[in-house]
Amino acid sequence: MKGFAPILRSPAFPGTPPAIAAVSVAKVARPPRAGLSPPEVERARRIAAEIVAARIGGTFWASGGANPWNRIAGPGPIAAHGDEEIGLLGWMVGAEIDWQGPGRFADIARDGAPDPLERAVTAWLIEAVDYRDPYSGRPVSIEAAIEQLAFWARAIDRNRGIAVAAGIAGWKRREVEAMLWPGEPLIFARGTEEAVRSARAVGGAITVWPSKAPRGLEEAAAAQGITVHPVEDGFLRSAGLGSDCHPPNSIIVDRSGIYLDPTRPSDLETLIATLPDNPVLVARAERLMRDLIDKGISKYASGGARYERPVSGRRIVLVAGQVEDDLSVRLGAAGVDGNLDLIRRARAAEPDAYLLFKPHPDVDAGHRRGGIPDAQALEHVDTVVRDVPMASLLDSVDAVHVLTSLTGFEALIRGCDVVTHGQPFYAGWGLTRDLAPPIERRRGHNITKAQLVAATLILYPRYLDPVTKLPCPPEILVERLAAQPVPQETLLTRLRRLQGRLRRGFAGAGGRA
Repeated sequence: MKGFAPILRSPAFPGTPPAIAAVSVAKVARPPRAGLSPPEVERARRIAAEIVAARIGGTFWASGGANPWNRIAGPGPIAAHGDEEIGLLGWMVGAEIDWQGPGRFADIARDGAPDPLERAVTAWLIEAVDYRDPYSGRPVSIEAAIEQLAFWARAIDRNRGIAVAAGIAGWKRREVEAMLWPGEPLIFARGTEEAVRSARAVGGAITVWPSKAPRGLEEAAAAQGITVHPVEDGFLRSAGLGSDCHPPNSIIVDRSGIYLDPTRPSDLETLIATLPDNPVLVARAERLMRDLIDKGISKYASGGARYERPVSGRRIVLVAGQVEDDLSVRLGAAGVDGNLDLIRRARAAEPDAYLLFKPHPDVDAGHRRGGIPDAQALEHVDTVVRDVPMASLLDSVDAVHVLTSLTGFEALIRGCDVVTHGQPFYAGWGLTRDLAPPIERRRGHNITKAQLVAATLILYPRYLDPVTKLPCPPEILVERLAAQPVPQETLLTRLRRLQGRLRRGFAGAGGRA
């Protein structure tokens, strides 16, 4: 039989050609065998159970009646044509199948030979199909393909109910859509009225980039009973700056709050506080930490030469600058008044240390607020560092002082002492020295670094492979960032960098006037 569609096939992800996304390729099928060996029977049963547990096969990503699993869940027998894949999927579940005529599945079901379901699985899922890893193109087993489709099914299920995205710049819409895709087209709204109208029409939620939210969106959506979820960059973002218009390869969507806001619970905080005792997940987190360290990966960069300690015999301490109007600073600064106040406090806490200050790259690029003249910074620190990758710095210093910066989280992974002056998401769990008022909800929930990484880097974000534009686990993104540490340039990113240089020049001229 030629031209059949494999039952285990990839979702129709937006922006990725089907040949790249494919986990399966049909071959010319041979006639089903009349008998199987005991190991073959056992393998077929195991594969069927895994497919049922993951609810994959056919158009499993679709909504409503187009999803075969929704039909299988209905009452009564399933009427299916002899070639119809819902018949085989329902058969795996154990449902009663009313075969409507002959076909590749019905013929096996009716031929009277032993182990009919196992023979159908072997003939049409194992022997008639080749499977491939969509990220590398390499051949894989059917078990690996099931695992991949199960991962995508979970990723799509997380997006169910999302209908509209607002406040998303055009240069990153392709990537955001791929990570937010709920199995049907995502609507990008230009303003509040369009967002609310579109969400109401389909009965879905709105996702919004908080710093770019259309005016009045929260109020207008609330008046119509529409939920709004914030979207932000993830913690392993890209090889280039977002302020330079490099699109994100990870995002977070928080349905209960946002991790940047310490005044209320968030999905991330709940994950950290309630993480189950799962040795497999913890071991995966430990491997991920080792990969991040070995490959020199941080939020915006990878690789780079090791930073040489500037002095011996003294404690080397890094102070991480931030964007002063960043949402995490506005919500979690806990009374610290910007970068200059932060380095003053760091010096007071570390009077004998050799202090390094690294300005935030978005500030140094001229796109965001928070710049301090070097001469002013050097009244409190020993050195201002710029052209050193963050991962290289963290591998060489003894401690890090932060306000709410992700640098503190990256420093924890690398074994540095971390002192928090604000209230970031990783403070209050027994891993950091916290100088800000405690967050009472977190008191008594002491955790390990591996547990923090499992929640923060594995369970919470959504990731995108920058090569195939397919949703992926964090390990694939780490591999890609390590393979291409220098970001690809476009006309837009070059214009954006020029804009930043002009802003810095004007700011410098204003300061000299």
